[in-house]
Amino acid sequence: MKIYTDHITLQTQKVREVVNITSQVKAAMEKSGFREGIILVSGLHSNSAVVINDDEPGLLEDLDAWLSQLAPLRDDYKHKGRFESNAAIHLQALLLHHQAIVPFSEARLDLGPWQFVLFVELDGTRPKRILVRVMGE
Repeated sequence: MKIYTDHITLQTQKVREVVNITSQVKAAMEKSGFREGIILVSGLHSNSAVVINDDEPGLLEDLDAWLSQLAPLRDDYKHKGRFESNAAIHLQALLLHHQAIVPFSEARLDLGPWQFVLFVELDGTRPKRILVRVMGE
């Protein structure tokens, strides 16, 4: 098995924003030259997530409401952080997870018709890096 590594850097415009990065993940797979394997997509920040799901506006609104309900912004969390108190954001990131694995076959991403690779910015407007590690042959 061979490994190819790439990075995506994003600058979101909103505090909470979902960015479809499927085309960048596909581009990394194509650059690797591999035809079969898996791709690890990992957000390199504890206040973001990477998910595989539908990129439909209503679902994304529901996601926002769900995260806010399960881990609401409050002042009574124990985590105070180094620079800011954002415990709710860290808990929301834990609910979604920081990485996803995308298989590929015959140099095509193995995603369903309504599946996309989505970067979820939870505490944004700062540049964020995403690791894209392609493993295959």
